[in-house]
Amino acid sequence: MAEVLQLYSYWRSSAAYRVRIGLNLKGLVYDLVPVHLLRDGGEQHAAEYRAVNPQELVPVLAHGHRRLGQSLAILEYLDEVWPSPSLLPGTARARARVRALALLVACDVHPLNNLRVLQYLEHEWAVPQPERDEWVKHWIVRGFDAAEAMLAGHPSTGTYCEGDTPGLADCCLVPQVYNARRFGVDMAAYPTLSRIEAACLSLPAFEAARPERQPDAPTPT
Repeated sequence: MAEVLQLYSYWRSSAAYRVRIGLNLKGLVYDLVPVHLLRDGGEQHAAEYRAVNPQELVPVLAHGHRRLGQSLAILEYLDEVWPSPSLLPGTARARARVRALALLVACDVHPLNNLRVLQYLEHEWAVPQPERDEWVKHWIVRGFDAAEAMLAGHPSTGTYCEGDTPGLADCCLVPQVYNARRFGVDMAAYPTLSRIEAACLSLPAFEAARPERQPDAPTPT
């Protein structure tokens, strides 16, 4: 009997969004375990969840008795255990480029926009909401300026970040564009990123991973 996959996720977490895309691209069935990052001070801080992930972050992928944290580590784990279709290209040079694009988002942009950083700015330093929003936009714009330059006109850029097959870099890019739109970043400045996002969102794997399609997403009013 195959081991059940469980994904501890929050509907609007961009890191969890990346993993949902990767699971969907590979056609893997998984049970979603919602972890509400705001309710009751954040369910990720409860003792029960700390036992799952001492970092008190989502996502976590449970595969049988194994629990794996960090979205990029999870995505590479999926690629090693279920290698087809691959999230990484076939050559070392292309893999390095894809990882660089993914890490640009996951290491340089996203951590500065993360909920716990924004909550620290609010609760410890009393930074008002408009200034916190500008903080988010500033770091997204800095990252997107670089990503657009890295992708636009590059011979390896195709329909997606690397060629004509969606992969690891696209799993990271699409959730970050979602965040950019949330915070009012003008995506007209990034035609290549916007084109790749549109191509991705036309695929069922990306469509099904959208935040608003998750079972823990709030009902629209």
